This record gives sequence, structure tokens and C-alpha cells, in this order.
Amino acid sequence: MNTQTILNQEISFDDEGFMTDHTQWTPELAAELAKANGIETLTDRHFLVIDYMRQCFIENGTGPTVRRLTKQSGVPMKELYALFPGAPAKKAALIAGIKKPQGCI
Repeated sequence: MNTQTILNQEISFDDEGFMTDHTQWTPELAAELAKANGIETLTDRHFLVIDYMRQCFIENGTGPTVRRLTKQSGVPMKELYALFPGAPAKKAALIAGIKKPQGCI
């Protein structure tokens, strides 16, 4: 586990880079986390996914799988990969300030 100061706030991350306390998350922090993960600007479509990820995490204790994310968020798979290149569920979870979703490699 490591701690970083981001926006004058001490944030703890696990060994894979996921925040350990989702209650510290803010939209401003999301923008900083996005930049650190290669996404320069977060759009409304990014926040649609991020907000859905956070809602699922709060309700279920884990973020949704990519399949569930595309079916229930209204963001098609192709767009999801464009918004969060590489591993969209994993990258969206990092930016959403939640733990790595179950089923993510």
C-alpha cells in the first residue's frame, strides 16, 4: 500500500493502484486520476460510466464486469474502449476510486 498527496489530500492506494477508501473520491480527484492514467479530459460520457461504477460498488461491494457495464450503463463496448482505452472496467474503477472489480484480470 502507498499514499500519495493529490489536491492537498492524502490518498491511500493498494499495490495495484486502486484507492483503498472510496469515500475520499471527488470529481476533481477523478480528473487527476484520469490524467495519471492517460486520459486528459473527462467528459459527461466518462462520468456516466464512473458514476455507474461507483453506484454498483456502493450497492454490491464491487464494480460491475465489462459486460454488465455495457448492458446497464448505456455505453456500448466500442465507446467504452474509446473512453477508457486498454482495460476499460479496470481503468474506470481506478478513476472512480473503487476497488478492482471482481473478474478483472
